[in-house]
Amino acid sequence: MSQSLYNTIFTRRAVRNYNRTSLDENTLNDIYTFLQNIRQLPGQQADFEILPGHEVKNSIAPHYLIAYCESNSLAHANVGFFFQHADLYLQSIGLGSLWVGATEPKNPKENYCIAIAFGKTDVPARTSVGDFSRLPMKDISNEDNSIAAAARLAPSAANFQPWKFQFGEDKVEIKYFGRGPFKALPKLKLMNKLDVGIAAYHMALAIKHEGKDITSVVPISQGKEFKIEITYH
Repeated sequence: MSQSLYNTIFTRRAVRNYNRTSLDENTLNDIYTFLQNIRQLPGQQADFEILPGHEVKNSIAPHYLIAYCESNSLAHANVGFFFQHADLYLQSIGLGSLWVGATEPKNPKENYCIAIAFGKTDVPARTSVGDFSRLPMKDISNEDNSIAAAARLAPSAANFQPWKFQFGEDKVEIKYFGRGPFKALPKLKLMNKLDVGIAAYHMALAIKHEGKDITSVVPISQGKEFKIEITYH
């Protein structure tokens, strides 16, 4: 499964057009079970549910993954890490998916965070890394390697790519680095921590693909600074 998820990093696409036919109950149960077994970041536990499109505002898809978490940087980074695992899984089994910030359930529970739209689609997967619009490696990382290359392709709010990668001895830090004209907005800053979690999940997959064992994945929030540190050997 890890190999399939890793391969999907290089073909995934933000899908905005869906076949409105609902998935069968067995497929939805399989997706739910898969999410239940995803390991979240240390000290964090986001809740989730799967809702049909008609129970979500401004719906564009037949189904939605809905995440709930506390309103802080650590919790949002965990949702990014957790739900990007789910996003890659959905696309690896032939479905389309899309991170959606501008929506919410019609009857949301407390601490609603974000959603992923998903369902069947006729939109093709990407066939080339050149299809991605991303910042040059020199602008985001102190090293140009296969691990950074996978993280570079991570999706982010408005494609601002609010991160910098710092590689050291058997570790890498994914640091929050605000970009774009609205980087000071509190809501965007919080969503950017979610983006850091997404990039960290791509990086963790790439580290495993290199045959290395991950010893820790730790989100760290200190004042205005935020990062996720991954150690491995």
